[in-house]
Amino acid sequence: MSSSVKKTIKLVKGCMANDRSAQEGLYKQFYADMLRLCLRYLKTNDLAKEALNHGFLKVFQNIDSFNDEKGGLGAWIGTIMIRTCIDLSRKELKFTTDIDEAGITENIFVSPAVLDKLYAEDLISMIRLLPYATQMVFNLSVIDGYTHKEISEQLNITESTSRWHLSEGKKQLRVLLEPKGAGNDFSTESNKGKR
Repeated sequence: MSSSVKKTIKLVKGCMANDRSAQEGLYKQFYADMLRLCLRYLKTNDLAKEALNHGFLKVFQNIDSFNDEKGGLGAWIGTIMIRTCIDLSRKELKFTTDIDEAGITENIFVSPAVLDKLYAEDLISMIRLLPYATQMVFNLSVIDGYTHKEISEQLNITESTSRWHLSEGKKQLRVLLEPKGAGNDFSTESNKGKR
């Protein structure tokens, strides 16, 4: 067993015993990753920090339900953070309900070369430019791997609404990425053979 796994087990046991130093250690260990996750889902840094703190409170209150056989601690905490972000943002979400399913395009191509040139902060900034409901669906689907069925259950929307928002998010991000790619020498499918 690696030392990081032993440390995590010790922190979990300490948190179960309400040991403040163990709670602080767990918070410090996962703070950066969970803050980045919250920043992806929420419109402002203040909301993201509020979700982070609410999420960690839920983690400490429910640490005894963590089961390492079902997955890692980081994934378990991440799920709690995502649900906390959704709960915090429910009043802000406005979903389009009149959807023409013929207009949904699942596979909009964005060149991997364009994505490779962007930094994570740039991508987060671009995702934050999407309408809030579209941003939420995009994050759940593309970043965190939720299915449209799971998204519809989490957000109380239909699967077709989820698909529409994902398609819309991809279209809007492509528009945001194209000007950046054209002016910054990013390679695309159309100019691969021209170099």
